Amino acid sequence: MIPMSQPPFEPQSHLLAPNAFEFVLDGELKRAVRSQNYLTLVTLEASREWDGMTVTADQGTVEEMAQIVRNEIRDTDLLGCTATGTLSLVLLDADLENSTRVIERLVQRMDHYDFPTLMRVSVGAACYPTDAVDAESLKRQASSHSIVNWRGGRP
Repeated sequence: MIPMSQPPFEPQSHLLAPNAFEFVLDGELKRAVRSQNYLTLVTLEASREWDGMTVTADQGTVEEMAQIVRNEIRDTDLLGCTATGTLSLVLLDADLENSTRVIERLVQRMDHYDFPTLMRVSVGAACYPTDAVDAESLKRQASSHSIVNWRGGRP
């Protein structure tokens, strides 16, 4: 259950907060089990490069990526972040093949976005019930099953 003292959304970005995202992911996974539907978890791990150093995504980077992602998903899909700064997207009623199309659109949008610094984005995905049957293994599979390793932005 989400503690009432914590808002379910991050204030500036309107992303589901980590605890809220975990709660909603668990609920949607249970719904997928009951209705025998697919559910795909897509993770975007972003980092910036400055003077040859790679820096893990800060809140600003996560919010910037969320703006890009938000334009390519349905209103019913869930967008949140983890405590470690990974942007996570739940595509409801979508198998891995259909989710790959969404990922391709995200990559195209990133290709045309004017990032102020060099960025690296690792995009992973895992599908219920194909790759995993519970929330923890779904998250583990998505973060370890990289589909795209993108690099772009201004040097």
